[in-house]
Amino acid sequence: MNSIIRRIAVALTASLISVAPGLAQDGPFDLSPEQPGREHVGPNPQAIEALPKDFPFVTPGKLTVGANPSSPPLNAYATDTQTIVGADPDIAILIAESLGLELEIVPVAWADWPLALQSGKIDAVLSNVGVTEERKEKFDFATYRQGLHGFFVHQDSPVQSIAEPKDIAGLKIVVGIGTNQERILNKWNDLNVEAGLEPAELIYYDDEGTKLLALRSGRVDVMVQPHAQLVFIAERDGDFRKVGTLSAGWPERSDVAATFRKDSGLAQPVAIAINGLIADGVYGRTLQRWHVQDEALDESLVNPPGLPKF
Repeated sequence: MNSIIRRIAVALTASLISVAPGLAQDGPFDLSPEQPGREHVGPNPQAIEALPKDFPFVTPGKLTVGANPSSPPLNAYATDTQTIVGADPDIAILIAESLGLELEIVPVAWADWPLALQSGKIDAVLSNVGVTEERKEKFDFATYRQGLHGFFVHQDSPVQSIAEPKDIAGLKIVVGIGTNQERILNKWNDLNVEAGLEPAELIYYDDEGTKLLALRSGRVDVMVQPHAQLVFIAERDGDFRKVGTLSAGWPERSDVAATFRKDSGLAQPVAIAINGLIADGVYGRTLQRWHVQDEALDESLVNPPGLPKF
């Protein structure tokens, strides 16, 4: 199964970097397996003290973390097609080092991470998992990034800022069908109609290439996707720019979190570790390295409010 995951993920990553061949090593993102710019830390005594004394780690002395390597700059295969790199692996390494452990990253398909975690094949998941009330019934969380969506436009667009519902009135917006972004934009449209404004027209395409072509040609005004994905595309292609962000839990917050088996006891020590990383600045520098500093948190929380059940 892992070989299948690898082939699919490598193909996805290759398609993302194919238009800029030098990007992997010479551009804004380092996708080399060596990762010379990665930071490291020493053990955090408070985090280690909070670890459950009898926690059954998959491998003694290691923190085994599941990641879905198909979404640069968060998780992706490096240029050797073997090593998983990105913002989330960097945070995972810092957490493991804070706990006095070695990190082992295991590739998992997105649909498989809950079973892999519950069956004890991995100790944790760091793979852009958002906190939801439904997931909190089965898992524990320690937050490490904001869950953000991004509004991006072509460089030539007259649209300068999108911060609230009125800013999308009358625009054509490409969005994924059935996504959280679509749900939120439909609510924004309802608010605009109530205020006597023209609703935005939501446009649906099946693949990224078609979406980008529509944005370049002016057939749509705005593209909405998870923020980090669009940051990568904008840095890669050079002709798109960000005009706003949107919380995944609008009108509330919904953050991304390290995920653990329910009542395993790992969430609290990991939150302590993350807060130590925030305090000494290594956390912020790590997110900056992957151009997702806008997703930084002021504090890691254990099991905060998440997206409600629908």
